[in-house]
Amino acid sequence: MAYSEKVMDHFANPRNVGEIENADGIGEVGNSKCGDIMKMYIQVENDIITDVKFKTFGCGAAIATSSMATEMIKGKSINDALKLTNKAVMEALDGLPPVKVHCSVLAEQAIKAAISDYYKRKGIDPEPFVGKVPECDECGCNL
Repeated sequence: MAYSEKVMDHFANPRNVGEIENADGIGEVGNSKCGDIMKMYIQVENDIITDVKFKTFGCGAAIATSSMATEMIKGKSINDALKLTNKAVMEALDGLPPVKVHCSVLAEQAIKAAISDYYKRKGIDPEPFVGKVPECDECGCNL
């Protein structure tokens, strides 16, 4: 299984690792059966994601997709962040092996889960904006 240079760079030097104290939104997705769990923290000001951090327990591809996804939404509006797809994350990393595609799906879902939590904290139903966010053990991994 060969990884691109970008995947290896984001795995070896992940960006935006950590937690945000008093985050405006926190999303956790994953599946303990496949071993990948992502937790995403967002800070939002005037509808813009001003800071984003992640903690990922999983393989190198899971760490790399988390890192790339945070880079892709930092400084973006919530609407733009919600448009980020797993395909865009994979393309930004110059691809993933087919068996690791689920990692990019988790990154997309972690962002949506964090934004969903942000809306809930503001007393707004997130489903019209975010859609249904899968629960932790529904990540769609090929178990």
